[in-house]
Amino acid sequence: MNIKKAAEMFDLSVDTLRYYERVGVIPPVHRNASGYRDYTTNDLNWIYLAKNLRNASLSVESLIEFAKLAQLHDTQNVENAQKQILFDQLEELDKKLVEMQQVRDLLVYKIEAYDDHIAKFKAGDGGTDKVEKLWERAK
Repeated sequence: MNIKKAAEMFDLSVDTLRYYERVGVIPPVHRNASGYRDYTTNDLNWIYLAKNLRNASLSVESLIEFAKLAQLHDTQNVENAQKQILFDQLEELDKKLVEMQQVRDLLVYKIEAYDDHIAKFKAGDGGTDKVEKLWERAK
């Protein structure tokens, strides 16, 4: 598959794919006899993984380390190191998911309480001494 089709497949730009290969986010892509990139299923898997890990906020540096490890021949150490990178990212993502759920819960609460809050405010019953402490609600 050529670079244009690979880029379209994953909704990335051709420049992004070239950058990923140049800096080592993905391993070097095989080139055909004419010198054009010829993406294999393995290459496409690397792009898919890189895109999703970037979307989950894994740094480019970590992706480069992950890809470089895959090109080494010390299998056991490589597997352990790659797995640790993935595990660390999973922990970070789990923390972010907890934070996002808390924000979502707050938004749901604010939406549900909005009409009541506005009605109290308009009735003059929303003085500063009666203002709710949102941060205590989350406990």
